[in-house]
Amino acid sequence: MTVMDTVSNAVHYIFLAAAACFVMGLHLMNHPRTARRGNTLSAGAMAVAIAATAWLILDENVISTTGWLVLTSGGVLGAALGLWAAREVQMTAMPQLVSLFNAVGGGAAALIAVGELLQTEHPAALGARVSLPGALDIVIGAVTFSGSLIAAGKLQGVVSGAPVVFPGARLLNVLLPASFVAGTVWLVLAPDSRVALYGLVAVALLFGVTMVLPIGGADMPVVISLLNAFTGSAVAMAGFVLDETALIIAGMLVSASGGILTKLMADAMNRSIANIVIGGFGTGDSAPAATGSGAPAQVRSISADDVAIQLAYASKVIFVPGYGLAAAQAQHELGDLAKVLTDHGIDVSYAVHPVAGRMPGHMNVLLAEANVPYTQLKEMDDVNPEFPQADVALVIGANDVTNPIARRPGNAISGMPILDVDQAKSVVVIKRSMGHGYAGVDNELYTNPKAGMFFADAKKGLSELKAAVGEFVG
Repeated sequence: MTVMDTVSNAVHYIFLAAAACFVMGLHLMNHPRTARRGNTLSAGAMAVAIAATAWLILDENVISTTGWLVLTSGGVLGAALGLWAAREVQMTAMPQLVSLFNAVGGGAAALIAVGELLQTEHPAALGARVSLPGALDIVIGAVTFSGSLIAAGKLQGVVSGAPVVFPGARLLNVLLPASFVAGTVWLVLAPDSRVALYGLVAVALLFGVTMVLPIGGADMPVVISLLNAFTGSAVAMAGFVLDETALIIAGMLVSASGGILTKLMADAMNRSIANIVIGGFGTGDSAPAATGSGAPAQVRSISADDVAIQLAYASKVIFVPGYGLAAAQAQHELGDLAKVLTDHGIDVSYAVHPVAGRMPGHMNVLLAEANVPYTQLKEMDDVNPEFPQADVALVIGANDVTNPIARRPGNAISGMPILDVDQAKSVVVIKRSMGHGYAGVDNELYTNPKAGMFFADAKKGLSELKAAVGEFVG
């Protein structure tokens, strides 16, 4: 066995060990207590895999000095951007960042296939074992790239959050997938055809745009998860192109976990993934919810002292955080208020809806950042039976996920499972205004006779409540 074979075998085993660490890391992410350790393990395994790749390239001497400069420059630049994003990007902008990461992953995977097909000495001789996964890699990766950029634009406000539909859009979204099939078959039969290759890239990029544009902002959490699954699939296809087992394993892990999460998110909204991709939710033009009577709905505005008295003399309080909490970066103020109540002997818990915020797990990460005890975080199915026993349900910036009209047919959120906030003995809603949520419908909870509206920015309002409660329990 030559030295080159020895290095190649060693690197192969390192890749397999890294893949095993990815599996263990993903398993550790099942629980908040071990999630950080799982993330560290996966990141460390990826760093080792990158170092092993560099060792193999150096040993085989397959790239020039210029190639090394490009490779090193790209690695340093990517690491610097990643470090900057980790330190500087706010949690409220994390969904946009994840979308950009999806775009980078999908685009990189597609470029691997394009590069492999272009650089092969005899592309016409490539078999289906390379050309088929290569074509699938290009399609999935390019769709993910352009679609993720549009999703990030919607979340950032650069692209309208409402569904963007143009004449012939539905027909185009039927014709483009048909062209994928034709282009894939063409490329498999004629791997040396540049027309087939570039045409497949073009239609895939176009479909990513036309697929995401008609989807409303309310569905962006599901879309992010779906595009993440696409990224994993593209990476796995790139693994087949390169005949690299570790890449296949890593890609399929991302694809499978992203697919499962997408299904769970869709179920939490009581909608099919196909219905979400078709688009239309979150248009902002739905008719206001009927109040059930001909009389004008009345909203009861309350002060910080009113809320503080209710909290101070309660036995059980349930907090319901929403995107308004994240936008105001008020998770620490909420945690401080909860600690004051807990120290006073009050039972405190947090009701976290599966689609609260704009990204799966967004609320959990925010509350963990504020050192909220994991035992106080409760999922929708676990906490809903507790609302009737709650003296106060304090809603902070949550809208559609607390709207009782979801229980009735004929509106934008019909059938979506919600938090049964209206079952609590008293309801307090912290909100800056009476504005709609993503679905664009009025929230009946706000006009419920036992609900009071504390109009304030979440950060400022929670600080006022903490000070006021302190006077009553001090």
